[in-house]
Amino acid sequence: MTRLALVGGVVRDQLLHQRFDRSWCGLADLDWVVEGDAVALAAQLGRRCSSDRLTTVREFGAFGTVALQLDGIPLDLASAREEHYPSPAENPVVRVGTLQADLARRDFTINAMAFDLIAGELIDLHHGQEDLASGQLRFLHSGSVHDDPTRVIRAARYAARLGFHLAEESRAQIRSTVQHWPWAWSQGDPAFAAPPALATRLRMELDRLLEREPWSQALDLLEQWQALSLLDVQLQQDPQRTQRLHWARRLGLPLMPSLLLGAADPVAVAQRLQIPGKQQQWLQQCGELRDWLVDTPPPLEATPSIWSTAIEQHGWPPEVVALVVTLRPQQWKPLLRWWGRWRRIQAPQTARDLIAAGWQPGPAIGEELRRQRSAVQDRSRCHGAFER
Repeated sequence: MTRLALVGGVVRDQLLHQRFDRSWCGLADLDWVVEGDAVALAAQLGRRCSSDRLTTVREFGAFGTVALQLDGIPLDLASAREEHYPSPAENPVVRVGTLQADLARRDFTINAMAFDLIAGELIDLHHGQEDLASGQLRFLHSGSVHDDPTRVIRAARYAARLGFHLAEESRAQIRSTVQHWPWAWSQGDPAFAAPPALATRLRMELDRLLEREPWSQALDLLEQWQALSLLDVQLQQDPQRTQRLHWARRLGLPLMPSLLLGAADPVAVAQRLQIPGKQQQWLQQCGELRDWLVDTPPPLEATPSIWSTAIEQHGWPPEVVALVVTLRPQQWKPLLRWWGRWRRIQAPQTARDLIAAGWQPGPAIGEELRRQRSAVQDRSRCHGAFER
């Protein structure tokens, strides 16, 4: 073993805290890189530490990345490696390398610093400290975005979280990629099909953006950089995006399908990004519900029971109805009332109550229960907080 170092976000955040008075948010995890065999080092730790200190040791990948917990702190231990991209947007080819090579494969200068735990020194080969001081986010190489366009989404994540601005040459990289990349997703030409690996990485970065970051600011940055067209041209021109996603958050919905509702073909984009199958089905059903609202919905002034019967006979899940609410169609209020209240109303009696009262088992019981539920629905008042 030549070197063992802390790398990445923990080094960046510690410097921001110590030198630039940024709040310290604690350690989500620690990333260690070793010049040598990470699996062998993990085994040494296992021999030197008791089982109550070293727990949940798991090995991943061909190069033996190891995830473990030491004294309750999550650690990711990896062998230093170097990589190159055989063609743009493909997964990189990786081989064992030095710590210097490992830092050179990272995304931004501020993430390409390390603290050598043996020598006790900070390693900053790419002027990350200067960019921290100026609040600047800079891609590490002139071909960073060309090699991996998902770094554009990562740039929006970090810029929104840290309040940093993107260096001009980095913006130029994004402009060049958006202009020249043969995105089948927007061009519709099967000869330029995007690599499946790229689709998976894009989805993962979007998931992180929507789940962990100030997503409104991050998406606004992607729009400013003209980068949403990498997913779908219409997402780049989506004036209702922020309002729709705020409604989705308010209604407890996952943000990804709500974001994709702004695409020209939400289902197609969802399939390309390989989002969960249930969410793909919701988007398909959203299209059906929207068509129904255009063709044969009840009148806006119809009673709650009429609206409930009309919605429920199609079998749409509540999540689908709520997603359509975020689009604010003309009928959004009865849809929201059904989602928030009407669907939960039950008949005051049960089938067992009716039989005990002398009703004979059969279809008449079901009809009476439906009549009772409709009566309760129509007496309800539904001016809930969501409508104000």
